[in-house]
Amino acid sequence: MPKRKNTFSFWWRRAAQRAVHGAWAWVQHTGSVTADHPGRLRFGAIGAATRLAFPLGTVFGEPWIHLGSHCIIGEQVTLTAGLMPDLDLGPDPILRIGDGVVLGRGSHVIADTTVTIGSDCYFGPYVYITSTNHSYDDPHEPIGRQWPRMEPVEIGSGCWIGTGAVILPGARIGRNVVVAAGAVVRGTVPDHAVVAGAPARVVRRWTPEGGWQPPLRTPAPVPIPEGTTPEQLRALAELDEDAVTRLAALETEG
Repeated sequence: MPKRKNTFSFWWRRAAQRAVHGAWAWVQHTGSVTADHPGRLRFGAIGAATRLAFPLGTVFGEPWIHLGSHCIIGEQVTLTAGLMPDLDLGPDPILRIGDGVVLGRGSHVIADTTVTIGSDCYFGPYVYITSTNHSYDDPHEPIGRQWPRMEPVEIGSGCWIGTGAVILPGARIGRNVVVAAGAVVRGTVPDHAVVAGAPARVVRRWTPEGGWQPPLRTPAPVPIPEGTTPEQLRALAELDEDAVTRLAALETEG
């Protein structure tokens, strides 16, 4: 026999759920870090409208971390400068992040030596960037006890780094580069390239002389014209294929 629904219990559970969700939203908003409300963190620089979402990942060495303006740092993102907290790393910043950078949830940026990220770069969730790698030169010593190798990392402006990508020490990524999800990047990547694989290799590249090679398989998206209203967009969405074809013919004739 099915149990009779307890109306009071259902109402209480729904009210409790709303209260929990509301309280957590308040905690997230209050715990986020901005230039005006840095909490315990004292970054070397943090630009206007930049926000680190709560809960934070591991953050230390913040005096040597410079964040640009209008950045979005997702939940559980780790940002570190130096091998460990409370080191004196000198007068210059170690980790520099440009304006308009988005770091996806759970990403790590480990800057034991210089890491530079250009403006308007977008990172998917769980991207790992490090300037340090373990060494294994001595076969008789545990790898974790051997002194690591460090090389600067540089990511040019306008890049898109896919989910789960790994950027290794010494990587030099050019401008407007696409790094495919799960790629492992080392070495130099030229401007306007698409790289994929582990280790990553160039699978497509744009040059002024030849355009995209291999050629793109789909046409470029057409931006929505300025001044288009939501009502017009809804009307377009309701058009069938024949109507779209007739409209295209009229535009061609015009």
